[in-house]
Amino acid sequence: MTVQLYARDVGTGTPLVLLHAFPLSSAMWLEQRQGLANRFRVITPDLRGFGGSRLGTDEPSVDAMADDVAHLFRRLGLQRAVVGGLSMGGYVAMALCRRHPDLVLGVVLASTRAAADTPGVRENRLRQADVIDRDGSVQVLLDEMLPGLVGPTTYRQRALVYGRVRGLVQATPAPAAAWAQRAMAARPESFETLRGLKVPALVMVGDEDTLATEDEARAMADALPNAELLVIPRAGHLCAVEQPDLFNQAVAEFAAAAARTTR
Repeated sequence: MTVQLYARDVGTGTPLVLLHAFPLSSAMWLEQRQGLANRFRVITPDLRGFGGSRLGTDEPSVDAMADDVAHLFRRLGLQRAVVGGLSMGGYVAMALCRRHPDLVLGVVLASTRAAADTPGVRENRLRQADVIDRDGSVQVLLDEMLPGLVGPTTYRQRALVYGRVRGLVQATPAPAAAWAQRAMAARPESFETLRGLKVPALVMVGDEDTLATEDEARAMADALPNAELLVIPRAGHLCAVEQPDLFNQAVAEFAAAAARTTR
């Protein structure tokens, strides 16, 4: 059963659908809505359970999240869009490319990876999900995950950005956080999907990202038939939040080119 996603929808032009990271919400895309809406129709949904979207009763699955996004396309009357995903949003974007390739005009994969979780990462996700369920809070994510979401430059020089990220993590509903961790733990690898992609791709990674590394970004770019790789300086995992101007400029150029080549 698909869930009707709450989405902010601003601007006009080529549709640009941006899928948020874990454990945040579409609020993380504030600078993208402000910086890109003068050239694009920027649509930023809350994935199921996050922000203004309800969780539903489905088993945890990244595919279910992708089907929700496809349902949103139909509801908004979108034929095709440039789809961007950061971290968890990247997993959902790749699942959308696999399940609903006709909707995707181009894909932006930021701070994400095409490989499935290693056994250690998977076990850690499932442990955190169990702790979240037991405690009814996301404190374990604040303790264990928050420090890795931004790079050391942001931590030292951009206190407001770090504070905002902390606030977004704190606001995450515990049931959604546990559900999403289990969904990500169960996801398959996506290299086959990337190799078969018929549309252009932009792969981005922060040079200070320790959660999704430059090597992993390069492996994705190498698998894609038509991709460019951009390493964003002085940015950690949340490169769109840490370096919004660089991120927006790259996405704007990519989306404009993708729209031109498919006319």
